[in-house]
Order: sequence, then structure tokens, then C-alpha cells
Amino acid sequence: MVFASSAAMRRMLRAMVLATAAVPLSALAGSFEVNPIRVELNAATRSVALSVRNSGTTAVVVQTSVSAWSQQDGKDVLTPTNEVLISPPVVTIEPEREQIVRVGLRRAPDAQRELSYRIFLTEVPPPPQPGFQGLVVALRVGLPLFVQPRQGTAKATLVWNAEVRDGSVHLKLDNQGTGHIQISTVELFSAPGGEPVAEYSGLAYVLPGQSRDFQLKLRDIRVKKGDNLRMKVSTDAGAIDAQIDLVGP
Repeated sequence: MVFASSAAMRRMLRAMVLATAAVPLSALAGSFEVNPIRVELNAATRSVALSVRNSGTTAVVVQTSVSAWSQQDGKDVLTPTNEVLISPPVVTIEPEREQIVRVGLRRAPDAQRELSYRIFLTEVPPPPQPGFQGLVVALRVGLPLFVQPRQGTAKATLVWNAEVRDGSVHLKLDNQGTGHIQISTVELFSAPGGEPVAEYSGLAYVLPGQSRDFQLKLRDIRVKKGDNLRMKVSTDAGAIDAQIDLVGP
């Protein structure tokens, strides 16, 4: 089955705390917000401004970087790039103040396919005060950056295959289009108006020319090879509602 999708976006995000250990009784961390949370450029709009707001009670230093974003075997691959410029690369923001960070494309868009990058904003923690005992936690926010092709609008063309085995439905999604798709939920139904027999919830990007596997544990052991299920998928390009046949090993 093939479904065509197009791009859409959300607009606001609270920065998330990343830590490598359990938070102890005392922790030192800042707080900042970024808007928008997704950047889209094209041949006519080659730069955009990000607003970074310090919502904490002390000054915060934020360092910016950008990586080219590709995928291999369903996993993200990030590589250094100079195709996108971020200015300024380091900012100091006082409490309850905002700083504008500009993002600019330094290369021409691809002729037919969407380009993808990841922008990272990382807090540079201050040195702990003498006698401080605890964990210094740095905030890190990652934003997707997509560049539309010179010709037309990038679109995802999705091909789904479903196999039932070992008590699960194994969904494979191939993106044969020219643009990305972001999957947030997948639900499979065996009867109209019933509860889903299997579901997935998360945030998964599939870039053009790439594929991704989803394993959905079955709640109904009566589902078997040859069944035709209703599939409802939530994406950043809108909802998909279609039928899918289960194959088996």
C-alpha cells in the first residue's frame, strides 16, 4: 500500500533535561526554551531566526552546532557540516531574557530531494560553587532542519508491509518519496469500533529513501496471517486511515 504525505509543524517546546545518571539530592541546572522547534528553509527563504529564552533564575550560556542528518538501517547518522551557518555560535542569556540566533543555508537546495540537518543548542554549565556536592546537569535541545528542493515540494511516499509472528505485528515502512515523515502513533484494529489489537507510540522520523521497522505486540492472539486490519497512523503530515493485510513467515 502506498500513501502520500506532506510536511507540517508544531511551534513550541520546553527544553528537556538530559542526564547520564540518577538525579541526586542536589543538582545544578539551567533552563531555556527554543521557538520554533522545527526549521524549514527553501530557495526563497535561506535563513530563519530562532528565539532562545532563559526561563531560569540565573544567566545561562548556550552553545550552538549543526550536523548533517542521514539514516542508515533505521538509525540516525550525524556528521559535521559547514553547509549551515548558526550565528552567534555561543550566547549568554540573562534570566527572563531572549536571544535571537540566526540559522542560514550556505549551499543551494537539492534539485529534487529534501535536505535534512539537526541543530543542537547545549547549555555550558558554570563551574560549581566551592563545597557544592551533586550533579551538574546540562540542557541539550535538538531541532530538525529541513530544506525544500528547488523543484516542487518534497513529499513522503510511504509503502507499508505487515507480518505477524511471535505474538507481534512487525510493520516495515519504506519512504520512497522525496521528503521526510514523522510517525507518532500507529494503531491496528481487527473490528470496527473495537479497541486496537496492537499499537505503537513514540516519535520516529523516516527520511526519504530510508525505512524503519516497528514491532507492535498483539493484544489478541486470534489475529493471524491473512487477516485484513484497519491501520490508523498519526504523522506530522496528517492522519492515515487505511487497510493492511497481514502476511506471515
